[in-house]
Amino acid sequence: MMTTAMLQLDQLNTYYGDSHILRGVSLALPAGTALGLLGRNGMGKTTLIRSLMGYVRAAEGSVKWHGREVTNAVPERMARLGIGYVPEGRGIFPNLSVRENLVMTARAGVDGKKEWTYERVLATFPRLTERLSHGGQQLSGGEQQMLSIGRALMTNPQLLILDEATEGLAPLIVAEIWRVVSEIRATGISTLIVDRNYRAVLAHTDRAVVLEKGLIVMAGESATLAADTEGLARCLGV
Repeated sequence: MMTTAMLQLDQLNTYYGDSHILRGVSLALPAGTALGLLGRNGMGKTTLIRSLMGYVRAAEGSVKWHGREVTNAVPERMARLGIGYVPEGRGIFPNLSVRENLVMTARAGVDGKKEWTYERVLATFPRLTERLSHGGQQLSGGEQQMLSIGRALMTNPQLLILDEATEGLAPLIVAEIWRVVSEIRATGISTLIVDRNYRAVLAHTDRAVVLEKGLIVMAGESATLAADTEGLARCLGV
């Protein structure tokens, strides 16, 4: 564990009713680092994210942000502290236009800087420029994902969490999403990435962990894990 971590989870346990989902999960994310979260379906990846964001209450353990205790803080507080969240399913407002979806979240980061402006987001996602007056429900799946990421960036986060950002998208759009992820990493924003394409996750992260039945069963540098094809096959079923 790294005591200087931006985000630190210690012995996190989460239940859904009587089902024990997370079983003593501990991990650390230093500032400026990209962390991949891997595992088969139902192994606890989204539960981990929802627990640290406050959407699901952790029964035991702690979540610390820059060394401050934030366990079970409400999602609104976590967002104000500097965490941008792109949920599985995108979560855009379908009755608002692309422009409205973006400007409603615009604010300076916790350091007062506004590096991700409306103009920069549109430059990053040129396709959205052509759709500014369209309602969210009029966009394709790929465009909705771009909007969801752009909306999170408008909060100027210190950490961006992407949960299944490429799920169900066409290959060309998937390639575009990963291009943007690389661009975001280059700006120094920390990222926490969940995606079924484990090869892409390992190629776009510094470190990664693999969850199995709510336990971390593999962890290390992404390049090292990528070379452990036997271990990945055993844990991911690939």
